[in-house]
Amino acid sequence: MFPIKIKKKAEKVFKLCLKKNFKLSFAESCTGGLLSSLITSFPNSSKIFISGFITYSDLSKQKMIGVKSKTLKKYGAVSKEVAVEMVNGIWNKNKANIALSITGIAGPTGQKKNKKVGLVYIGIKSKKGIQINEFDFKGNREKIRLVSVEKAIDMISSVI
Repeated sequence: MFPIKIKKKAEKVFKLCLKKNFKLSFAESCTGGLLSSLITSFPNSSKIFISGFITYSDLSKQKMIGVKSKTLKKYGAVSKEVAVEMVNGIWNKNKANIALSITGIAGPTGQKKNKKVGLVYIGIKSKKGIQINEFDFKGNREKIRLVSVEKAIDMISSVI
């Protein structure tokens, strides 16, 4: 299901989280639960994984994790500001050591004049603080979603 390279990175992160007793929680939009699926593909994932919210619509972002309507209207769902509110929302909902949000345009549609297919924001929050990264991925829908998951794993690895 996942490329070997991504699966191996995830396994390394998984083992580090087990070793340090870290708990993870995610809010995913354009990846539609792929990151949660990857982490839960390992046995004993319940020891490190608290929850994964698939907040694909604006309404679900608001109702499930507290993204503000005014933020969505002003900046759009695919924005640094929404990624911040998503990661803060998931952080506040759970007692995770690491919270992560992903929002983007996987394509092939959804592009706007100032937001192209492949634009993805990934937010991470831990005791080290909050970080939001902007990416401009190339490729088809599947490639954009998979590389988003891979970058999310890399970001988790950097804060463990």
